[in-house]
Amino acid sequence: METHSTKQVRVLCAHVFEHMGHPVTIHGWVHSIRHLGQLAFMHVRDRSGIIQCVLEGELAETPLSLESVVSVTGTAEHAPKAPGGIEIRTASVRCISAAERLPFEINKKTISARLDTVLDHRVLSLRHPQLHSTFRIQASLAGAFRDYLCRRDFTQIFTPKIVASGTEGGSNLFPVDYFGRQAYLAQSPQFYKQMMVGAGYERVFEIAPVYRAEEHNTSRHLNEYVSLDVEMGFIRSEEELMDLEQEMLQYMLEKVATECEAELALLGIGIQLPTDIPRIPVGEAQRILLRKYGKTSPKGDLDPEGERLICQYAAENGKPAFVFITRYPREIRPMYTMPAPENGALTASFDLIFNGLEITTGGQRIHDYEELIASIRSRGLNTDHFAGYLDVFRYGMPPHGGFAIGLERLTSRLLGQPNVREASAFPRDRTRLAP
Repeated sequence: METHSTKQVRVLCAHVFEHMGHPVTIHGWVHSIRHLGQLAFMHVRDRSGIIQCVLEGELAETPLSLESVVSVTGTAEHAPKAPGGIEIRTASVRCISAAERLPFEINKKTISARLDTVLDHRVLSLRHPQLHSTFRIQASLAGAFRDYLCRRDFTQIFTPKIVASGTEGGSNLFPVDYFGRQAYLAQSPQFYKQMMVGAGYERVFEIAPVYRAEEHNTSRHLNEYVSLDVEMGFIRSEEELMDLEQEMLQYMLEKVATECEAELALLGIGIQLPTDIPRIPVGEAQRILLRKYGKTSPKGDLDPEGERLICQYAAENGKPAFVFITRYPREIRPMYTMPAPENGALTASFDLIFNGLEITTGGQRIHDYEELIASIRSRGLNTDHFAGYLDVFRYGMPPHGGFAIGLERLTSRLLGQPNVREASAFPRDRTRLAP
């Protein structure tokens, strides 16, 4: 309960049942209202849920528009026909802030408006219970990610988002005028994660936005998204990283199933835990796609259709909706990626595909200074541009690796949303800078 004054104690809608037969005061938004002459049934919504309020006589004539903010005082009563079996017999209702005519209805089961319209009026659309549930679930995912790693002696770090050069030495950078000098928004905390491992923290993680100036304008791309980053030292191979991610995802989804039971039920989502995730080299995955579906793939990689089909293949063989794709060629991986021990043309790296979409990229990193210098130069890059990053490798760096999960992609795949923008509270893409 929240105290707003010495005379008035607010009760959340979900806790009205604790005050049966007693006066209560609730605050919230008018979710719906139905008039029956001298009787009106008003549903009020707050962060905890929705409750029915019965207005009689003159109160039933109170002019209230949908989504107006109201304060209602009355007696909590049993009402078998009301949602949740509880209602408030209203003694007084006060309109705190009246709402104008809505651009679309938000008291239906779903919002019947185009995604662009929904995003243009984002604050209003976020009030819808289904959309509200999306971000409750997303918050639970992020919290469980942090909880799991903290329990395993990882340290949370906070790295710069204004940087002097790109993480991978390529394009797709947003330039920033930094007091007359050229700087960029960070594509990834990759360099800083590795530097913190080398600084002796050994196991680190970060939850923070990253920025990609990609021209893509598809249902799977955002130009700003939240990255769940992990890096750990003293690993034997990238297999340890995949073991860690599988166990971590199990923990995260179990937490969501417990903490967000009502939200998942509202969305009609069942949680399937990722046990025994297949690990398939990219070359083998391409052969499976060609043999099983007649699908050809780009050199050394899977395209979006290939990602979808390889998950379909796993499902047909009784596996979970997760698939690790491994052993990507060196030419399509960043310069810091460790070559595979059995074939230097391949890498000790992986992607995790979930329900047909890549949500993770990871792998072991090169920890030897001279080998890293040679790798950077082999890409035609100037090592001077990476001086701050390279310094730590001159003073002893353990074998290490890590991965990054796109939070919005994980959320949208878990909830079966067709567009990743639906899993971003305020998405940033090629055309959208507001709200």
